[in-house]
Amino acid sequence: MKLKFAIIILLLSFTNNYGQENENPIEFSTLDSTIDILYSVISGDKGVERNKELFMSMFHPEAKLIATTTKDMAKALYFSPEDFSARNFDRMKEIGFYEREIYRVEESFGNIAHIWSTYEKDINGNRSRGINSLQLMFDGARWWIVNLFWQDETGSNPLPEKYLPKD
Repeated sequence: MKLKFAIIILLLSFTNNYGQENENPIEFSTLDSTIDILYSVISGDKGVERNKELFMSMFHPEAKLIATTTKDMAKALYFSPEDFSARNFDRMKEIGFYEREIYRVEESFGNIAHIWSTYEKDINGNRSRGINSLQLMFDGARWWIVNLFWQDETGSNPLPEKYLPKD
């Protein structure tokens, strides 16, 4: 009986609260590490495969990624992490894509956090900026991205000063 109990405890230590594998819980134990991994896993040179498993492991099972378009009228495009990676990772590998955080505004309460993460991205030498709005949840062991909502900067919609680096 004690052996069965020990095996169950051992097996539970390798999964998170949502039944997904959590091989490296330390990677998501802080907001900083979680955001750093987000940017690093989507960025890479042309020809470099993105780590889909690591990307997927960042997100809560019910997470949404939401792109905002601003062509004629603002519109939200919703993706699951699986849909986003299937739709974008091959293209990112084909063209080369880099995105990095240049400034952050962070607010937390209890087990939830909201981060405004100003980014700069580079696609084949074409640079642009925007803001990622992230909602995260701490489950007692690690942070989960619950929602990732972003919008690129445009000429008619520049980034506000409060979301830019202070020199």
